[in-house]
Order: sequence, then C-alpha cells, then structure tokens
Amino acid sequence: MRASLWQNPWRLLLAINVFVIAGVFIHKILLPPYVPYIHLLVDYHFGFIKRALIGAIIALFTAKVPVWLVFALGGVTWLVTIALLVQLFRKVFGLNEKTLPLFVFIAGSPFFLKNFMHTLGHFDIYGCALAIVLLLIPARSILYVALAALFAIVLILIHHIHLLMYVPTIIMIVVVRHYLGHGINRANVAFGLAALLCVGALFLAAQFLGTMPIPEADFVAYLKGRMADPSRTDLLQFSYIWYQPLSKELADTWGRMPHNILGVPVFALLIWLHTPLWRYLANLIRALADETHRRLVIAGIAGVSLAYVVMFAMVFDYSRWISNWAVCMFLILHAVKMLPAKREVRPIPAEDRTTNIFGLIITLIPRVGIVRPF
Repeated sequence: MRASLWQNPWRLLLAINVFVIAGVFIHKILLPPYVPYIHLLVDYHFGFIKRALIGAIIALFTAKVPVWLVFALGGVTWLVTIALLVQLFRKVFGLNEKTLPLFVFIAGSPFFLKNFMHTLGHFDIYGCALAIVLLLIPARSILYVALAALFAIVLILIHHIHLLMYVPTIIMIVVVRHYLGHGINRANVAFGLAALLCVGALFLAAQFLGTMPIPEADFVAYLKGRMADPSRTDLLQFSYIWYQPLSKELADTWGRMPHNILGVPVFALLIWLHTPLWRYLANLIRALADETHRRLVIAGIAGVSLAYVVMFAMVFDYSRWISNWAVCMFLILHAVKMLPAKREVRPIPAEDRTTNIFGLIITLIPRVGIVRPF
C-alpha cells in the first residue's frame, strides 16, 4: 500500500493542497486588509483617477463599505477563478489520472491559487481570471479581439500595472488563438493595432493624469465618509499611493533593491521545483507542427517575461510579480496546447520519483508572499 501511494501520490497531494489553502484563508482573514480595503473606497468622485474602477462599481450599490467586503469580494473572485481553471484544464488536457500530476503542479503551485489566497483582495487575480475566459471562449471572429481589448481596458482601470502584468499574456493568447488559429488578414491586423493604441493611451492617461487632484487631507476625509467604521483610520495609511509619481516609485524600488534582491535565490529554487512543468511546456513547443508558431510562441514568452523584468525595476512587490509571471506561464501552456501539433506529447509522468518529490514539496509550500519570499 505504501509503495503504491509513493508511486502515485497525486490524489493525496491534491487533498493536501485543499487543506493548505484552507489554512492560508484562515490566516488571511486574521490580517488587516490595508491595501485591498482602501481600493474599495476610492472611486471617480473627484474625476478620472487611477486604481478606482472597483471602488466606483461598489459605490453604485452602497455608500458605506464594510471591511468584510474585502474578503467576500476577494473570496468570490478566487472561487470563480478556480472554477474557470478547472473548466479550462478539462477542456485542454482532460482531468483524469493521466493528467492529474500536471493539474497538481499548476493548481497546487505556491505561485498560483495559494498565493492568490494569501493576496486575497488584491487586483492580480482579475487579470488571471479574464485571461482564462479568453482561453475558454471561441476565438473565430474579430469580436474576440474586441473583447480582449475591453478586458485589457478594464484591467488598466482596476490598476494600470496590469499593462505589464497580464495584458502581455492576453495579447499572446489573442495572437495564438485568433491570429494563428484562424488566419491573419488586413482587417483583423488593423483592428488589433488600433486596440493596442487605445489600451496604450489609457495606460498613459492613468499613469500620468490619474493622480488625485485634491489635497491628501481632503481625500482622506472623503474616504472616511465611505467607511462603515470611520474609526479604523489605520486602514487609510496607504492613501499616499494616489499621489505618488512614477519617479518616487522607482526611487523606493531601487532603494529597497539591495535587501529585496536577496530573495532571488529563493525564487529561483521555487521555479526549479516546477521543472517537470517547464519541461512539458518545452516539449509542447517543440512538438508544434508549424515552425512559425514555435518562433512566435518563444517570442511571446520572452515578451511576457520582459514585461515582468520592467515591473521588477519599477515596483518592489517581488513575490507577487514572480508568482504572477509563473501564472502567466501556466496560462500560456494551455494556449500552446491548443495549437496544431505534429505529435502527441506525454503529460508529466505520475510514476517518476523525482517528479513525485517535487510535487510533494510544492504542495507543502503554502504561498510565496507579497514582497519577500514567504
């Protein structure tokens, strides 16, 4: 019995992941939701500003925002995301004994659902969820490109850093599923370029014109008026981010760089523990039937990774950025599997001893963190 469990532990690892996620959730709800809560308070009351879309939507339904709404909204978004992921995995790979190791390496990765639970209420997960939607729906018409552009606009209005975080992955999904899957013509290329220009213009507006136009004291007073419990002034300590210019963000990031860069070996180790998954992705790319597809996929992965390098230089939440980079790679893996292949690629082997050890280790790691590892 023990030998059998060691040779095929993947159902057990999946169950352990469920308990780990539950533990992360219990820990999370005991912590003050500093940044996520203030994002629910900020809206467009003073005109167009950055990071205000979610708060503006909430303002349509309630004038007072309770703290528990951070966990309720974040929890629902998390559940929707995992439901979308399961549906996507079933569609692309099929969820069975043969593909269970692959599912555990993706869904059980400390980079993915467990870290989204740790960052519950933050905006990262919205990019992931919308990217999964684009992987699930048909991509035949130009309306698919329009929907992707709309998703990108929504993400930038939620937080403009999505231009680097998930918009490049959305672009790659559109290229793989629509342009490579259904052909390139003058009309859809022109529409795609126009959509890119609109998304880029919105980002520039949010980045350089989206600063709060009133004194910070007046802004904080307005936020207190939206709080269900105005005495919780500790939850407003991050109001300065609506006034902080790009130059200050860069200075803060590079000032913390010597200390935060010490986490890079830990990130490298975590990435290495996913070696069976990266090997499978590489095999999928090599198995593509069209050489042009292979080159474009490699270029897309490089482009997505470059966007994260830029983000590393601009904002210091390194654990979140490396986690979301890994999630983007997981999503790209699904997209690559949808392209025509010249041969079938064997999934991650369930009986390999090293793979089992790596699977157990990533299962037991509860999260990666927000700024520094763990």
